[in-house]
Amino acid sequence: MRTQSLLSLLAASVAMAAVNEPCIGSGGAAGKQPQLCPLPGVCISSVDCSSAGGTSISGACPADAADIKCCTKSSCTAYTSGNCRWQSDCAGSSASGYRPGPSQMKCCSSTATGFGGYSTPTYPAVGSCQQVSVTGAQKAVAAFPGMVRQIYYIRDCEAGATSDHCTGKAIDFMCSDAGGVLTISGREIAQWVMNNRSTLNLKYVIWGQIWNPSIDSVKSWTSWRTMEDRGSITQNHWDHVHVSFN
Repeated sequence: MRTQSLLSLLAASVAMAAVNEPCIGSGGAAGKQPQLCPLPGVCISSVDCSSAGGTSISGACPADAADIKCCTKSSCTAYTSGNCRWQSDCAGSSASGYRPGPSQMKCCSSTATGFGGYSTPTYPAVGSCQQVSVTGAQKAVAAFPGMVRQIYYIRDCEAGATSDHCTGKAIDFMCSDAGGVLTISGREIAQWVMNNRSTLNLKYVIWGQIWNPSIDSVKSWTSWRTMEDRGSITQNHWDHVHVSFN
């Protein structure tokens, strides 16, 4: 997460969602996970969506230009019973050229639901990281075995930096195949963090959008507060869930 004050994060109201990134909001199947609906959506122009055989859904790319909509496509023909999803969320082979959107959105050969299959990540040690963060990391990984590939916790920070990573009170749960690779698997983890806010001593959580227990009511991730486009998949929190602790 980019070093910046919590105040500036909380001040970010509805802003431009990023083109070629996952849909946000309650429109149609947008933002849902494959085990709930095999139609993950991507924010692209309605013209590009239509030319690739997709269907545009309004209301799931908040505050974007009018011609940017959530694009879904129910099936693809590279494989028998092929389905369209982010490559990082595919348990089988992925083929390009069958799906609207960026290169990471592909035709998947597997009908298996769920994500990951990763080995248990290495936890930070108490001392380099605060106990509350280590405990929170262990609880989240135990709740979602195989879904977290790696844990990042503390970083070198410049004098005066206010990121919770500087003080060992933040964890990044990497849940895609690599940094900078899109996935929608973090939604389930993020909502679990919200629902377990008291046990975790949660300060705030980010997965594409932000939720803070001090100012937000408990709600579906699709209704969390949108953030500004920060310019990359990682900065926009589409490859990891950021959790800050008190």
